[in-house]
Amino acid sequence: MKRNIVSIDEEKCNGCGLCAEACAEGAIKIIDGKAKLVSESYCDGLGACLGECPEGAIIIEDREAAAFDEQAVASHMKKESATPALPAAACGCPGSKVQDLKRPRKSECNETEEAAGPARSRLSNWPVQIKLLPVSAPFLQGAKLLIAADCAPFAYADFHRRFIKDKVVMIGCPKLDDAAFYQEKLTELFKQNDIAEVEVVYMEVPCCFGLVRLVSSAIKESGKPVPLTLTKLAIRGEVCESREVCGCGAEAGL
Repeated sequence: MKRNIVSIDEEKCNGCGLCAEACAEGAIKIIDGKAKLVSESYCDGLGACLGECPEGAIIIEDREAAAFDEQAVASHMKKESATPALPAAACGCPGSKVQDLKRPRKSECNETEEAAGPARSRLSNWPVQIKLLPVSAPFLQGAKLLIAADCAPFAYADFHRRFIKDKVVMIGCPKLDDAAFYQEKLTELFKQNDIAEVEVVYMEVPCCFGLVRLVSSAIKESGKPVPLTLTKLAIRGEVCESREVCGCGAEAGL
């Protein structure tokens, strides 16, 4: 039959997930960082998702499609509500919505002006917690990744300019957080994305080296030779050591 139904332009889609949240029938899901129509029979064609898309990636078109099936929707939503949320999910908090933050170009904000006033943020992604950032976030493809112990930015005064610039940031604590979950999630992240390079910034305290082990092991298990740099910070703020290691995590001590 011919009827109104949504059409999604994946080239325009940034994977923010607002359309999926707006769809009461569960017809749209974020898959591999893009919004997708999971079943034509779930879409009523009314377009509740249209006004939510910040990229204009969704339209309503009149075309041949399966009929809207209320019973199928009810069954689908019941199944979805009974499925436990994955630990990697963003826990339902609006503040953990994936965002690719836009920053001024160098021509709009030069270093001389910046030095004269307050330092600006270099952060280009949100969220930053390892637990909250989806492994399918679109900005991870080809990214330079910074994985930092969550104490590190407090110890190093110029952390944004020295470490964050032009990188996707993830932070966590290997002692207080679920290390096994982190390793599993990071392994999947490396498998799904072509990460250009990784820098791990950790503190000189013994427990913090656990972050190095987690990342190194995840790279090794992913089977991808990701270039890895390890940078250790002292509690008083100076860089103790910075070294590049084998991307496969095979260097002695790792």
